Amino acid sequence: MARAAAPVLDVSIVIGAPAGRVLKAFFDADALSAWWQVSHAVTMPRALGPYVIEWAPTDFRDDVLGRLGGVFRGTVVHFEPGLGFFVADAFWLPPDGDPIGPMALEVTCTPADTGTRVRVTQKGFEESDRWRRYYEVVGNGWERALASLKSLLEK
Repeated sequence: MARAAAPVLDVSIVIGAPAGRVLKAFFDADALSAWWQVSHAVTMPRALGPYVIEWAPTDFRDDVLGRLGGVFRGTVVHFEPGLGFFVADAFWLPPDGDPIGPMALEVTCTPADTGTRVRVTQKGFEESDRWRRYYEVVGNGWERALASLKSLLEK
């Protein structure tokens, strides 16, 4: 029996703000707290900079992943002002379970009629129920987070 294709994350949204302002929101601790509910962040928009984001553990438990929250950490290997960035060697360290990774996260910004199209892609996969559930959860999370980013930047 054939296995389903490896999942990937690919979400985008148009935000009525310039690309530089959008990208700044991915690296500024106060902005990350406002739109992504991050409790701590150590990020640096440059090659070999850290990209470490922490969320408080959730009160609820996912049947497969356990509590959500925890830490997402990786290394910025490419940053292009006004265009985007690429984080490699990324792992999610959940509050209670084993890390999930390695994976890559890419954020790109392109001009759109009404502002900037922000596209977030995430790749990396090992065949397991945990990895498949991770992509289900993170896909919904990114859609909500980008809507929150849009709301913040279009105030």
